Amino acid sequence: MTLLRPEFPFTAVAGQADFKKALILAAIDPSIGGVLVSGPRGVAKSTLARGLADILPPLPNLPVLDPSTSVFVTLPLGASEEMLIGTLSLQKVLEQQQVAFSPGLLAKANGGVLYVDEVNLLNDGLVDQLLDVCASGVNRVERDGISHEHETRFILLGTMNPDEGELRPQLEDRFGLSVILDNDYSIEDRIDIVERRLLFDEDSTGYAASWSAEQATLRECIASARNRLDTVQFGRDHRRTIAERACAAGVDGIRADIVWAKAAIAHAAYSGRSSVLLDDIDAVEDLVLSHRRQIQPPTSPPEKNDGSPPKGESGDKPDSTDGHESGRSGSNRSDSNTNGDNVDNSPQASGSGDWGAMNPQRMAASAPRFLETLTETATTTARQNTTSVLQQVWSRQAGQNTRGTSKTAANAPQAQKVSWPATIVANNGRMPLQSLVRKPIEKGAQTLNLILLDTSASTLGKSVLSHAKGIVLGLLEQAYLARERVQILAFGNQQVSQVLAECRSPKQFQDTLNDVAAGGGTPLREALLQTRRHLERAERSRPGQLLKTWLVTDGRTNQSVKDIQLPGNVIVVDTESTAVKRGRGVEIAQALGADYLAI
Repeated sequence: MTLLRPEFPFTAVAGQADFKKALILAAIDPSIGGVLVSGPRGVAKSTLARGLADILPPLPNLPVLDPSTSVFVTLPLGASEEMLIGTLSLQKVLEQQQVAFSPGLLAKANGGVLYVDEVNLLNDGLVDQLLDVCASGVNRVERDGISHEHETRFILLGTMNPDEGELRPQLEDRFGLSVILDNDYSIEDRIDIVERRLLFDEDSTGYAASWSAEQATLRECIASARNRLDTVQFGRDHRRTIAERACAAGVDGIRADIVWAKAAIAHAAYSGRSSVLLDDIDAVEDLVLSHRRQIQPPTSPPEKNDGSPPKGESGDKPDSTDGHESGRSGSNRSDSNTNGDNVDNSPQASGSGDWGAMNPQRMAASAPRFLETLTETATTTARQNTTSVLQQVWSRQAGQNTRGTSKTAANAPQAQKVSWPATIVANNGRMPLQSLVRKPIEKGAQTLNLILLDTSASTLGKSVLSHAKGIVLGLLEQAYLARERVQILAFGNQQVSQVLAECRSPKQFQDTLNDVAAGGGTPLREALLQTRRHLERAERSRPGQLLKTWLVTDGRTNQSVKDIQLPGNVIVVDTESTAVKRGRGVEIAQALGADYLAI
């Protein structure tokens, strides 16, 4: 008989106090809603997750849902909905002509831990369903001729590496607690960690036994805290404290308040107290708010010089036309100023000259009007509003299979898998089968829109930056409605920065976008190279998804991009607003093999 190797003891893991605290609180009260852990590789995410199973005391009155129930269940990335929630038992249908329920992973994890590694790469629909069951404790199945529900209580633990993509904010909020880990260890910590790991690898059974007393003590503390949960008093003054802090953090909805209250009660119970103190509220604050706290930029230019806009800036006015004068509020200079029209006399490729020396300026978004699109006829009416044109371009791009679109996506109908439970039901159990029922293909979730926003100094003239931000907001709105993923990179001042990490398109982003400043030269080439790396990584992490790159620029650069090819569809939106185009928008579009749209 082969003995299973024991897991590394939970109490033997050095450091990561916040992560341990979050796991212990979730073990005391699983209704908190699970724990989301974000951090790089090699920081003991999976080690602590697997070690948690060994210190879990059994839940009282736990129904046996599946004989193969395990204390620790892993949800693989390729899991289907049937695998997660359960489905029709094909064996009983075929052998006994009996309709019966076949339990899924949710039933197997009952009373234990359900671990999802790289939860940010999991299908959003599965994550949503998983969090629903975790919060309610009930799995309801209505599919394939089955109507079934069962109680299931487990601790949900999701880990992710933010370098591989962000989790949609709506899903982040569904996790009760969140911990952000780093790998900033001291020299002594690193030595201690290596020593413990080497001892475990040398004799895992003996090392685990040497920590058995600590493990048993922690297990008893968790069990005692569970028993005290219902007796812990939680005064109205402390509820008010939570409500005030949640409002100050700008969280969405009331979920944060509820989770905060449960976590504070669990912390008080674990500390052996019969009532919640302010210390308990403070102890769990970061765990509750770290993934919910909203960053709210000021509605007016900050008085302090934060390094972005210089003192006396002109403010977030979309009609500001003077890029050289840093901060003459209320300037009435006309659109004929030469601040934006002389840009191609400066050496953009090197970033020197007047533009490269400018301080960054801010400008708010405004709605531009599109003049023409080369993919439409020459008689297209000018002066169409932003939303209308973006909808037209969006609809033309939707579903296009061009270079960079994998065969799986291009041949979606042929790639559809057979839904065997639905097929059995459709054929009323008759053999041989007369027809096959295929699984539907999810729409929208497998499309990434990567938006490149030109924030060089040349965009400050004639409200070009304001119009460009308006275009970006329009694209975000279209992506939000289509439930597609987005990512925004800004390039200007000889650097490329990330404005929005890859995620499902947010509902509101204008305030954050308005705070993006412009200035300096146009590092177009570096922006495209970084974009290519992002897209290639996206292809590896989500095979088969559609890729769309939106390059929003005035084309004022001398850099060559002929040797750069981006996977997927590329659309160049030319924001240069002069009657005679002096930029290279058309040339850039041709070099990239992109569609072209001008305003």
